[in-house]
Amino acid sequence: MSGGEAGDATVAASDTTGFVWQRVAALDTLPDGRVTTVQAGHLSIALTHFGGRYGALHNRCPHQGGPLGEGSIERGWLRCPWHGYDYDPLTGSPPPGFTDRPASFTVETRADGVYVAVPTEATRPRTVSDVMVETMTNWGVTHVFGMVGHSNLGFADALRRAEEAGRLRFVGIRHEGAAAFAASAYAKLTGELAACFAIAGPGSTNLLTGLYDAKVDRAPVLALSGQVASKVRGRGAFQDVDLSAAFADVAGYSQTVTDHSDHGELMTLACKHALVGRGVGHLVFPDDVQALTVDAGSVASGPSGRRAAVAVAPPPSDLAAATAMLCEAHRPLIIVGHGARFAMDDVLTIAEMLPAGVVTTFKAKGLVGDDHPLGCGVLGRSGTPVASWMMNEADLLVVFGASFSDHTGIAPYKPIIQVDADPMALGRFHPVTVPLLGDVGRTARLLGRALDDRAEPTVDPRPEIAARWEIWRSEKASRRADTRGHGLNSAAVFDALSRTVDADAVIAVDVGNNTYSFGRYFECRRQSVLMSGYLGSIGFGLPAAMGAWAACTPPGSDPRSPARQIVAVCGDGGIGQYLAELSTLAKYDMNITVVVLDNGQLGKITKEQRAAQWDVWQTSLRNPSFATVAEACGLFARRAQTIGDLEPAFAEALAHRGPALVEITTDADLI
Repeated sequence: MSGGEAGDATVAASDTTGFVWQRVAALDTLPDGRVTTVQAGHLSIALTHFGGRYGALHNRCPHQGGPLGEGSIERGWLRCPWHGYDYDPLTGSPPPGFTDRPASFTVETRADGVYVAVPTEATRPRTVSDVMVETMTNWGVTHVFGMVGHSNLGFADALRRAEEAGRLRFVGIRHEGAAAFAASAYAKLTGELAACFAIAGPGSTNLLTGLYDAKVDRAPVLALSGQVASKVRGRGAFQDVDLSAAFADVAGYSQTVTDHSDHGELMTLACKHALVGRGVGHLVFPDDVQALTVDAGSVASGPSGRRAAVAVAPPPSDLAAATAMLCEAHRPLIIVGHGARFAMDDVLTIAEMLPAGVVTTFKAKGLVGDDHPLGCGVLGRSGTPVASWMMNEADLLVVFGASFSDHTGIAPYKPIIQVDADPMALGRFHPVTVPLLGDVGRTARLLGRALDDRAEPTVDPRPEIAARWEIWRSEKASRRADTRGHGLNSAAVFDALSRTVDADAVIAVDVGNNTYSFGRYFECRRQSVLMSGYLGSIGFGLPAAMGAWAACTPPGSDPRSPARQIVAVCGDGGIGQYLAELSTLAKYDMNITVVVLDNGQLGKITKEQRAAQWDVWQTSLRNPSFATVAEACGLFARRAQTIGDLEPAFAEALAHRGPALVEITTDADLI
């Protein structure tokens, strides 16, 4: 038995008041002359065996915090692995002439193993991180995607406590970029906050691509960054990056938390900026601040009294001008963008009143079903001939919540009524006839009331819409038979998926030819479609499906039973970006079906090179068997190489309770 000190208290074998004995090792575990690391409750101990006796030292060198349990015993001294400082392996005493030493603990060998007397653990105090985590859950954050690491451990422990209390679910990802994409997709689907979480330096900079996706698509996201300790910040320490500067462009709000901050209020401001400004709120937590104890009177903040209704209405004069245009139009066409996603009941009501056909931007695909009598599909590069025909025939365009991207194909030369809650979106790229600043749903309702007094309805477009769909479906049917012997064509793939996926599924799509083909061939009913819109970032599909799964799976619920079916549609280029996240799906048993279209190349780039008369160069891909990789990660997997394989493979994967993947060999030129 060896005596020593624990903090400032000397512990003898006969006096262990305030201490508890913990078994830390079997007697034959550690050879003589060796040191190892053991755990006694939350305490990390360097357990030594020297000269037939055991010693127990705090596993933290008093100089730089080096892990003594990873050191070595040389010539009777325990050497710190970081800077070579020596200590007595049994007592922790330094060589003569020195006084600094690690704490040591009483050790006792018993018949069943080695025991160490460690201080009874005190109740964990409430910390800065606890206040801030409680505040963000008050704001409705129920899911955090991220990676725990050395500079965010204090905040991570507060997240752990919140998860144990059932207030949130933490999803540990394999790459921080996936965390940011998942949070962005969650926000696009729900309009509410999810959070992404990373360490200092590279962990936080890895978040940036996904956060830019949230910024440009106006999705509210909370980003949480660990940071190096305050005393070394700005001095070139390990992983010391100026995160405020790095996030200055992507975040609408970015602040570093200090010991004197009003911690709950800082978190409230980050959440409010994200939700009200529809963008990124960002907080940086220096390592030393995260675990600071707060006063008993420190309370969390929250949203009560902090947000007002934002469903503003256009001025009466502007409404009157728009109403007059609608009353004079014979063939109006309604165009909805992603900004109308939470107001479609009101938009469809006015469409049926007029009546008028409804087309969507690609980002808004699915907001009106392709089986709706007034639904005309997607307009633009990823669209249908039905939508483009109706655009050409229209004499008035009524645009709700669309951004007028050059990919969309909204004709600028036609009379246009544009409705948007963002004043900068109105007439952004060119003048419109009547810009209406207002909430989409409220403005649609006001226009509907004004139209009650019109003399007669417009020309009923439904027979023409049905005829155009019949022409397009006949064309798609003929394309399903196309083959060159190099894989399946996209028309066949998405026809089969259209017929097997749930009518209200959430479908996250990636970027590339697979996405364009999805827009063209997949027929939506009530599905919600998620995509990387303005950023157009390859790799979005798989992590976005994780975000959708989170939105449909509250904390504490069965991960295999989300409220809606979740599907990711990915090309081989996109899935390769975050392939390791398949193991994340398996770890959390996420009920997600991943559809991979494997054509062995970056097909969209190949197509662009040819169109611009460049040589095709560096677009080929060396792919693994994605189904084999999925199975190795713990997923259910199927392959489809013939048209007859498609529906059975989809049906089996979608019916599986848990993560699944369908790998499809496709022809890059049959898109």
